[in-house]
Amino acid sequence: MRLKIVCLGLMVGLLGAGGVSAQPAPPQDAVATVDEIVVVARRAGLPMWTVETATGSVILVGAISGVPRDYAWRPEALEAATARAERILYPIEGRASLADVMRVIWRIRTVARLPKDTTIADYASPELMARLERLHAGERAQGWRTETPTAQSFDLLRSAGAPRGERAVERVVREAARQADVPGQSVGFVRGDEMIDNLLQAPPETYLPCLDAASRAAEAGPEGAARRLDDWSRLRVAAVLANPLDQAFDRCWPTGDPEIGPALRQRWIAAVQAALAEPGVTLAVAPLRLLAEDEGVLDRLQAAGLEVRGPDWRAGPSAAQ
Repeated sequence: MRLKIVCLGLMVGLLGAGGVSAQPAPPQDAVATVDEIVVVARRAGLPMWTVETATGSVILVGAISGVPRDYAWRPEALEAATARAERILYPIEGRASLADVMRVIWRIRTVARLPKDTTIADYASPELMARLERLHAGERAQGWRTETPTAQSFDLLRSAGAPRGERAVERVVREAARQADVPGQSVGFVRGDEMIDNLLQAPPETYLPCLDAASRAAEAGPEGAARRLDDWSRLRVAAVLANPLDQAFDRCWPTGDPEIGPALRQRWIAAVQAALAEPGVTLAVAPLRLLAEDEGVLDRLQAAGLEVRGPDWRAGPSAAQ
């Protein structure tokens, strides 16, 4: 059984200690090919950036999770751009066996319930508890008080109005690549037993940042989720990253796990480095936050002397052209 995971969150040290040096401009025919694909893909109404080297080009498509299937974001243009690329990079995947799944089911109480004789008030700050009390006001059932931060966070994210696992951009690209016979691969894999060990063994306080972020997303409600989608499709990248729902997705399991998260991000570092050295055009479906956050992929590429073409991604003065 294959369990797919969205890789979002903080990037550290992209491009390694030595960085990537700026390269001479690529041949004119390569530039024309890249420009044609970029123009087509931008009609899809989603953030994307292009970086060129002497050997080839990488088109970074900023994907977000939680895009409903009925959301109108014009995927036809991205399908056309995918068909014209020479290779595709997909997000990191998690691979879980049937035994891993059964292990979670067998230990579900560990995932869902706090240790005996404890409540969430034993872990949460007074400010967080006050927010949770407001969110659960009027509920007759009080089971939330003994739920783990992880379980309660998932409930709050659902109430925030977005399907966490939906990966619309990746789904569109995979189908278009299959039809056009464009080869592709995931940038890496994470073993299911490693993910499950982290979920089962981490103390409850590990995921308090997730619960805090999820409670803020729940306060923003479906209107906040709708703003996130609108900002994404209108290329308002900094606004997406500032959205409470997007921040919650980043801070919750698995990407918010202190061990899993850094490991996933390191896989992307290697993948971007390798793609920059590949000939031709590589289209990479990457988590938007990983690309556009402070000291993320785009900042690191630009700091290395490479020209990053695409929409603004910083909250401050404009950086990309």
